[in-house]
Amino acid sequence: MAGDADAAREWREAYERVSGLVATTQLRDPGALEQAVPATPDWRARDLVAHMIGVGSDTLGDAVDEEQGEDWTQRHVEARRDRTVPELLEEWSDLAPRLEEHVATTDPGPLGDIVIHEQDLRGALGAPGGRESGGLAMVREQMADTFAEGLEERGPVRLEATDGDWTWQSADGDPAVVLQAPGYDLARALTSRRTEEQLRSYVSVGDVAPFLDDFAGLGPLPTQALPE
Repeated sequence: MAGDADAAREWREAYERVSGLVATTQLRDPGALEQAVPATPDWRARDLVAHMIGVGSDTLGDAVDEEQGEDWTQRHVEARRDRTVPELLEEWSDLAPRLEEHVATTDPGPLGDIVIHEQDLRGALGAPGGRESGGLAMVREQMADTFAEGLEERGPVRLEATDGDWTWQSADGDPAVVLQAPGYDLARALTSRRTEEQLRSYVSVGDVAPFLDDFAGLGPLPTQALPE
């Protein structure tokens, strides 16, 4: 897989936003980092940060699990459970230049993890931001393509942003279902961060029911609306 200089730039900007948010929170309200993350309720905010760092470490060490399952992600948390938040940020800072280079020259994949989890973390900390980033737009396109691959011959599914000019359709032909929502919400829907009720509320044509499992590609859909 080829790298991507634009993805590397967006990775760096996302890293700076997230690490800055964590550092500021640690100074002002360290207890907030002990709160559960609504999008990943088994993890505290600091656990989510540990996972993000672990993904970077495993990427550089060629140790990314092929299935990327729960056991693999939980190892990131357990390996860093006894570290302080400043120690976590120091490890991430050490990894960052090599990760940016990796995204630029080898594989843009790490951008997806940091962009998706940035919003998960912001939801836990009540700190909106990054919604208009180029990285989120890039990940939305990547996830839409993955979504289309999973549909195979079903659909087409059409997504229309109500607050911009982004429109996407999984294949040619009359769509079986059309979802209309702000572009940010469509991005979060494609990353399994919107409830069934929310997805149904986005429908302007057709029925989303046959595609709910497809929207759960990164895990079960939340049962309650997430903060971000």
